[in-house]
Amino acid sequence: MPETGPDIQDIDTSRPHPARVYDWFLGGKDNYPVDEELGRRIAAIDAGSAPRTARANRAFMRRAIRTLATRHGIRQFLDIGTGIPTEPNLHQIAQSAAPDARVVYVDNDPIVLAHAGALLVGTPEGVTEYVQADARDPRTILDRAARVLDLGRPVALSLIALLHFVADEDGAHDLVRTLVDALAPGSALVLSTMTADFEPENVGKGIAAYAAGGVTLVARSHAEVGTFFAGLGLLEPGIVPVTDWRPDEPPAGGGPVSLYGGVALKP
Repeated sequence: MPETGPDIQDIDTSRPHPARVYDWFLGGKDNYPVDEELGRRIAAIDAGSAPRTARANRAFMRRAIRTLATRHGIRQFLDIGTGIPTEPNLHQIAQSAAPDARVVYVDNDPIVLAHAGALLVGTPEGVTEYVQADARDPRTILDRAARVLDLGRPVALSLIALLHFVADEDGAHDLVRTLVDALAPGSALVLSTMTADFEPENVGKGIAAYAAGGVTLVARSHAEVGTFFAGLGLLEPGIVPVTDWRPDEPPAGGGPVSLYGGVALKP
């Protein structure tokens, strides 16, 4: 069951929240005027770019999880920085490929906690649970996830659009390394994060807009993203824009997507 914690009344609606802004980009309803205001400011920088990037990121997640479940036999999934539910959710992808898959979602946002009941609806054969914890506290995450997942067997660790909210000086690399080190051989790391390699001016404006709303955002180069995969075996095509990771349909067009994505296996 979900960890006990704040209820919907604890949500701070005076400041934008990244998960709610992302929800607005995806056309969701679980956001507030302050989130929509920031979302519109960011979207205005390059018309349609932010919503297009959000949709491309979700599509990358779906392809990556499906690949790990169907081609690599992974049956356990740990998704950190879950965000507001947006169908199809990760457990729906995993359990459609493997009905017995076990999925643990992790987030510390009260609005995600309020939606935990929806997240917990999975297949009868599988397990879907929600843990309330901060992404910057990986040891607590591992301790609570181990109540549901067998960490002695392969786990797919999903860090989708999370690390650009964690600066290097705030422990981004320690966070990833602590989590990956605790996982069994054959486990996987699925990661997407923002870059300024393609549109430095627009991304810089987006970072400034988030900063004005009190949100830290970090853009990383291809080489910097690669350091998160140190010691792991990257699956083809490696670290690429999320639209280029094993696409299953032609690109929608409209310009570059400023997110790198990659999937790697632990030897």
